[in-house]
Amino acid sequence: MTGVQNGEAAKAVARRPAHKRSASATRTALRAAAAFRFGKYGYEGTSVRDIAGDVGVDAALVYRYFGSKEALFNDVSGTGKMFEPLLNEPVEAIPDWFCALLMGQPREGDFPHPVLSVLRSSGRDEAVARLRADFTEVFSRRLAARLDGPDADLRAELLAAWMLGTSLMRTEIRPPALVSAPDATLERYLRAGIEVLLGPAQEDDDRTAGGEGRAVGDD
Repeated sequence: MTGVQNGEAAKAVARRPAHKRSASATRTALRAAAAFRFGKYGYEGTSVRDIAGDVGVDAALVYRYFGSKEALFNDVSGTGKMFEPLLNEPVEAIPDWFCALLMGQPREGDFPHPVLSVLRSSGRDEAVARLRADFTEVFSRRLAARLDGPDADLRAELLAAWMLGTSLMRTEIRPPALVSAPDATLERYLRAGIEVLLGPAQEDDDRTAGGEGRAVGDD
């Protein structure tokens, strides 16, 4: 991509209208944008103005929420730190957190996914071990401990897979429907899936009863 094209892409991101967000959702979106910017350009090549522009807010909000560019960098360094704020959200607010994280990521294809940045930053075995440790700590242990019902660890890991898969598909692979879907439409489907995983799976009594009935009839 040429310098001119880079400039036009940055302007397009900055012009993107901001969605109405809570303070918590705005912080989450800023973290997501910062992770992408730092992953692509490094600390020196990333400005607070760029990060704020990706989210469609004033740069003053970055200083208000994080204090400084350095503090924001430290906040998002490593996938574990990026997802730790999730653990401070009430369970009922987790769908909002996930949607804010995913909607805050640039979609122009010029920013590497933070997970890919980790994989590229060190040897493969070391990077995979680091990611596994981060996801296990945040999702398999700490988030799972907050979920009611059976299979909490599995449901928490499926939430991570849902988030990571959607994020990678939307920013790296970029299939046409996922990239072009309006944010409101995408958020509706994301929220439905997240809410299912947050609650314990319900037994389908009617299906079970029907199956047993057919078995008896067949005999």
